[in-house]
Amino acid sequence: MIDVVVRVTVRRKLERFNVTTLPFTVRLYINNQVLLPASLVRALGITHIRFADVDLEYKGFVIELKGVRLLRTRHTDSRQFTIPRGVRELYGIGPGDTIKVLSIRPSVINQ
Repeated sequence: MIDVVVRVTVRRKLERFNVTTLPFTVRLYINNQVLLPASLVRALGITHIRFADVDLEYKGFVIELKGVRLLRTRHTDSRQFTIPRGVRELYGIGPGDTIKVLSIRPSVINQ
């Protein structure tokens, strides 16, 4: 009698964010980070940028963040950035809130 082990690899079909233009609306994660999808990062050409200046809109307030660090994972082009605590407390931004990202541009810190 011969035992045969068969391994089947199942690839899950995930619905991806297909965002290529700004502004776009995103929800704040529980760790106070904002996700920039890989399609947007590629479209804006900021794949090799470590720091950026970001303009956000929250409840009618336009918030300008200078020199935020774009965090990356090893195998994707998506980026995340954390909204500073002082800004979150000043405007009352909390996890799960909806934020509109108006613009992303390379920071002068990159030079």
